[in-house]
Amino acid sequence: MIRYALVCGAEHRFEAWFSSSAAFDDQNEHGLVECPQCGSHAVRKDVMSPAVSTSRKREATPESKLKAMAAQVKAHIRSNYDYVGEDFASEARAIHAGDKPERLIYGETSAEESEALRDEGVPVAPLPDALAPTPPKKAN
Repeated sequence: MIRYALVCGAEHRFEAWFSSSAAFDDQNEHGLVECPQCGSHAVRKDVMSPAVSTSRKREATPESKLKAMAAQVKAHIRSNYDYVGEDFASEARAIHAGDKPERLIYGETSAEESEALRDEGVPVAPLPDALAPTPPKKAN
């Protein structure tokens, strides 16, 4: 896991965690990194100081606390939301329109489709890699 200090085009500063530098680059290139204050996708890395570990043991670092919280979020989503896979956009639209019963869902969709859902007033939010639960295994 790597934490980046980020800044959007409106100069809002925030931090986000990514599984690797390549994961940030890929997500940012596909418009999946979003400013939490204004929703802008024009996001770049900001200057930050490195986290340096000493030889002394620490009981609970901010990173270990964040990993534990991320695990709790993943477990909560897996337990309380229905996985709809690549049907996420159509399921979200159907639930929003009242064509299907209201329920909590998660799945996959493109950045463009996610933006289209938001434009239509469908409440959706991308999950950072660190918080996205792995899809349930398919039954054979």
